[in-house]
Amino acid sequence: MASMDSAGIFDVVVVGGGPAGATAAHDLARQGRTVALLDKAGRIKPCGGAIPPRAIRDFDIPNHLIVARINAARMISPTDKEVDMPVENGFVGMVDRDVFDEFLRGRAAEAGAERLTGSFEAVERDADGVTVVTWTPKGAPDGTTPLRLRTRCVIGADGARSQVGKQTVPGAEKIPCVFAYHEIVEAPKGEVAKYDGQRCDVVYNGRFSPDFYSWIFPHGDKVSIGTGSAHKGFSLRGSVAELRAATGFDKVKTIRREGAPIPLKPLKKWDNGRDVVLAGDAAGVVAPASGEGIYYAMLCGRLAAESAAEFVATGDPRALATARKRFMKAHGRVFWILGIMQYFWYSSDKRREKFVKICQDKDVQRLTWESYMNKELVRRDPLAHVRIFFKDLAHLFGFARA
Repeated sequence: MASMDSAGIFDVVVVGGGPAGATAAHDLARQGRTVALLDKAGRIKPCGGAIPPRAIRDFDIPNHLIVARINAARMISPTDKEVDMPVENGFVGMVDRDVFDEFLRGRAAEAGAERLTGSFEAVERDADGVTVVTWTPKGAPDGTTPLRLRTRCVIGADGARSQVGKQTVPGAEKIPCVFAYHEIVEAPKGEVAKYDGQRCDVVYNGRFSPDFYSWIFPHGDKVSIGTGSAHKGFSLRGSVAELRAATGFDKVKTIRREGAPIPLKPLKKWDNGRDVVLAGDAAGVVAPASGEGIYYAMLCGRLAAESAAEFVATGDPRALATARKRFMKAHGRVFWILGIMQYFWYSSDKRREKFVKICQDKDVQRLTWESYMNKELVRRDPLAHVRIFFKDLAHLFGFARA
């Protein structure tokens, strides 16, 4: 357990114990920093649960957490045309978020972080200028006076509607979101004719999502079936029920249901210039178009931990801004490209049909998987990029046959 200094001050208090917060707490504790990890108990984020090999390597994810190894994705168009994209030279790992997140929190505690279970209340300042995080323990009766954690720095990793962000970082309250909903069901035992436990199905159909996509992702003995949309009037539950009926998954048992907002793009500012830096969904690091967030959240948590450690060591609040600078230098271009792709290709069923058609192209498949698996743009084959560019133009202007 972490010990505070003689003044009763933690180096860092991390609010939120998802992949970003737990990674930040783990990294800081391993460096010998005194860390408190505050998290609500029992919340499971709706998530397809996919992690690329880069995440497994960079964050030492043990094999027992990988509940399925995906070797292909099937893209399904509005007219039910199917395009298979086989994974070459590897696999996509699938994790169950309840088990995965708890493992990360437990690992942080083993490294020396102090785990606290309860609800964040506020970031305040003591009379001596020390930062204070107030919180209420889980199960405390109404009216309980919040407890206090004195700290040098706060990492806000408390989700897309981050209370830490709303209180401390200008603009954090305006983060645009897609609302995601999924149902975890038992894996079929013959009830679903086209189900493959080693393939992710991605459904591009305005009937199931007017502006995003829907999914069927295997998780070993379970399956995640979900959808997302930024349209407030769109029924996510109704959409998933319709998708299950259309695919035969209405015949299998439902285990649980979950929903949450998912940010659409990184915030322009992640820190308050004084003592707070955001990470994970709170910072908006979910990839547009794909909705992928676990790897980016863990990387963001690591970068936030590095910036917090630098700030604690130097006292220079400018260090807090380096988390965003480093992240955007590495991945800003990818997020920009994916944002344009989502804006254009997801805007109508006609365009979704063409998008799935493009996915048949072997250059597209190879470069997509190489970029996804390694989390960097592929530059070693410039001619393939040129070919894709002209093929995309043909589809944009209707020269290619659908």
